[in-house]
Amino acid sequence: MIDSLRNLPAPAKLNLFLHVTGRRADGYHLLETVFELVDLCDRVHLVRRVDAAIVRRNPLPGVPAEADLAVRAARLLAAETGCRLGVEITIDKRIPIGGGLGGGSSDAATVLLGLNRLWALGLDRRRLMALGLRLGADVPAFVFGRRAFATGVGERLRALPAEPAWFVIVAPPVAVPTASVFASPELTRDSKPLRISGLSRWRSVYRGKNDLEPVVRAAWPRVTEALAALRLAADSAGADGRLARMTGSGACVFCPVPDEPAAAAIRKRLARQAVGAAYSVRSLRRHPLRNWSFA
Repeated sequence: MIDSLRNLPAPAKLNLFLHVTGRRADGYHLLETVFELVDLCDRVHLVRRVDAAIVRRNPLPGVPAEADLAVRAARLLAAETGCRLGVEITIDKRIPIGGGLGGGSSDAATVLLGLNRLWALGLDRRRLMALGLRLGADVPAFVFGRRAFATGVGERLRALPAEPAWFVIVAPPVAVPTASVFASPELTRDSKPLRISGLSRWRSVYRGKNDLEPVVRAAWPRVTEALAALRLAADSAGADGRLARMTGSGACVFCPVPDEPAAAAIRKRLARQAVGAAYSVRSLRRHPLRNWSFA
């Protein structure tokens, strides 16, 4: 049995659109989105313990260990499988916190996938996805590990054709609390569902919108500033600034761009403006650890 797994990637995600199509009786919102995994990654390090302790080795700003999805993922996996091993977890954060890029959920998914190997559990993907859903609605998408059309609360996933794509992401210097956005009385919850057949072409996935964006922009002006700057920079580099939008519940915004040189030109222009950190990223065909669960 191996003793440790280091530098495990936990990729960020973009919501290419995000529609709120209704609300369940229990208060959970019904969503419709396309998840795109990109190569901006946290790095997760796991060291096996024999005493069943689940230990987080490094602090995360504003995230106590009890609330850390990665720690909760390890504890849930141990409880559900009866595993008597433990783990030390270290996370090198590169994905902005509170940005709508799914960093915490991705860390949790990578812990599930990593411990499936480190603890030699042999769980299949469906089981890991079900456990992930108990941690958060985005976690199953990372375990699924492919570009996906998602419905329900985000847990009903259907693979979509993946084509290489470049994006520029801007992370304004604010963190947006997801719960407050979904609780806003200004949030519309009646978007008309799309047909998945209409998402077969690459550009068609950008024809939607993010229903959360108006709520966030009204409350956090820095998101509006970042989006306006990104649109102008994209147009100046030959991209289509009209396709720029917010991901998730914010605060990050993104725009698809033609290629790496365009992404570099946009980042250079944005560097002269105080709108936030800018990243150029590329889509991933699949999660690097996708095969660490059984199909």
